[in-house]
Amino acid sequence: MMIDARELINYAIIAKGKAYAPYSKFRVGAAVLAKGGTIYSGCNVENASFGATNCAERTAIFKAVSEGAKDFIAIAVNSDSENFTYPCGICRQVIAEFSAGMKVYVSNRKGEYKEYTINELLPGAFTGEDMK
Repeated sequence: MMIDARELINYAIIAKGKAYAPYSKFRVGAAVLAKGGTIYSGCNVENASFGATNCAERTAIFKAVSEGAKDFIAIAVNSDSENFTYPCGICRQVIAEFSAGMKVYVSNRKGEYKEYTINELLPGAFTGEDMK
């Protein structure tokens, strides 16, 4: 299955609509493309205890992993912001866990986007290779 950046971002936009963000009002959606062609989407889920909040990127990846996917090609992130929405540091670490070369599409509310690899966003990531 071939999918382009814009289509993956559209999945993230749809996921954003499901966000639970009653405190920050900052809705975020993410969509991750697995090597088999399946797309897993996720949204941010806030909690009154902010430490219990889960970002959209981790929601999408954890959903994929819980369904058996562990090899990913790309992830797209979208919010209502005029600015490009980047994965936070924890999400970057989770993305790096699964694919050092994964493409990361960051976008804004207009659907404009930029493309990076996770290595560009998190150089020198701590990975399983560091534990050998």
